[in-house]
Amino acid sequence: MKPFDAIPAGRTLPRDFYSRNTETVALELLGKHLVHQFANRVRIGRIVEVEGYLGPHDPASHSARGKTPRTRVMFGPPGYAYVYLVYGIHHCMNVVTEPEGHGAAALLRALEPVYGIDSRTSGPGLLCRAMGIDRRLNGCDLCGGDLFIAEAGSEPFAVMRRPRVGVDYAGDWAKKLLRFYIRGNPNVSRP
Repeated sequence: MKPFDAIPAGRTLPRDFYSRNTETVALELLGKHLVHQFANRVRIGRIVEVEGYLGPHDPASHSARGKTPRTRVMFGPPGYAYVYLVYGIHHCMNVVTEPEGHGAAALLRALEPVYGIDSRTSGPGLLCRAMGIDRRLNGCDLCGGDLFIAEAGSEPFAVMRRPRVGVDYAGDWAKKLLRFYIRGNPNVSRP
């Protein structure tokens, strides 16, 4: 295993990257590297699929029910990880976006393995399992530390826009094109 400093990872994204419109941040997360350094291991995956959750006015967003102990991180400063458990078994990781108090985030749905990943990453639960991400990382500052998102040199790619997955309960909001993915990437959870 290479030492941490010998593994290529670009510049960590700064706080102001996240402090913008959620759709913009979600689109610009595509192609970036998610990096997790822990237990003398490094795992790196290229982000290939995301979904935007726009805030309390978006009935598909966890923040639609207001600020709770679970959603407190979503209402905090941008650039933090919002990690929660779904169905009692799968962890999901979101990146908090927009100014503090807004309650918006981008869900990471799929990665293309780059380094140190030996399991499937197509879907938010599989992504978290492969990257070693669980609720202990809820509230983790993505602008410094062992879990971060970094710039990555990549070839140009086309972006597809589709409705989000599993939010039929959100009425008309379920049809909004807030899922973004890299066209043709085999790691996307639902092309």
